Amino acid sequence: MKRTHRNTSIIGMALGLAAAAAIGLGSASAAGYPEKSIDYIIPFNAGGESDISARFQQSVFKSVAGVEVVIQYMAGAGGAQAWSKLNSLPGDGYTMMGINLPHTVLQPMQKDVGYQTDDLTPVHYFHYTPDAIFAHVDSDFKTLKDLVEYAKKNPGMVTFSGSGSNSSNHLAQVRFDEMAGIKTTYIPFSGTGPAVTAVLGKQTLAGFNYAPSAIAHAGKMRMLAVASAERMPAFPDVPTFRELGYDIVGGAYRGVSVPASTPEDIRLRLSDIISKINADPGFKKKMEDGGFVLTDVGYRDMPKFVAEKKKEYAAMADKLGIKKQ
Repeated sequence: MKRTHRNTSIIGMALGLAAAAAIGLGSASAAGYPEKSIDYIIPFNAGGESDISARFQQSVFKSVAGVEVVIQYMAGAGGAQAWSKLNSLPGDGYTMMGINLPHTVLQPMQKDVGYQTDDLTPVHYFHYTPDAIFAHVDSDFKTLKDLVEYAKKNPGMVTFSGSGSNSSNHLAQVRFDEMAGIKTTYIPFSGTGPAVTAVLGKQTLAGFNYAPSAIAHAGKMRMLAVASAERMPAFPDVPTFRELGYDIVGGAYRGVSVPASTPEDIRLRLSDIISKINADPGFKKKMEDGGFVLTDVGYRDMPKFVAEKKKEYAAMADKLGIKKQ
């Protein structure tokens, strides 16, 4: 009995020392982090809001973190191609990936996309972009009323491009159809860039895209309404949906995620870096002038924030035709 007790004590001491060593190593890694450039993977094509906001971050990243950030692209399946591979990437803090809501809640609810919402490890959500309806500048749709009247006379004939299935654009289109009493057709693309190109090329009659698209394509598209709570400073002449009688406020939240194997202290450090970038005056001006709405949801607040969003989006699943698993 005594020998057993002694062996148990020795094992317990060994485990305690191992745990202490692990904590010490973790702290040391965070203390020196980052020491080299960080790869920043965008799960969409170049040119969309995820890319634009990442480029704005890139412009001040080194001044905040002391190292460069290198932007790469892994587009496909509305972001799912990249998110399904995230946990197979190195969890050393030198690989991070753009992450979007509601994409990462709604996609796994619909079908097997290679990941589940809870598989992902978001560390910070730093902005959202309001949904907006766009038409080509030469379109007969001069106002939202024009589009609604046409849609009522021609059910299903108004085609909306959007940034992927079960995205914020898709959610907004479903809500709009319901509130306006119309039936339109949503056509998903692999990101905002191709979705906007479809409007510019007149492949679709309109687009449910994000407000910042009006900056990059000024003079080529007409924004008919925006899903912000109030008129946006960057677009003072564009009415909100609420002004026009439709209670639609929302958009896509964008942030940064890391592989699940990334140590906790590195997650916190990276969240802190993103938060400091958000506070940079030059970055703030670029984002606000570009039609982005800044948020600052850090790693410590992530469980509550994600839980609230999961509940909100799940309530819309049936209207999107998603059969909850």
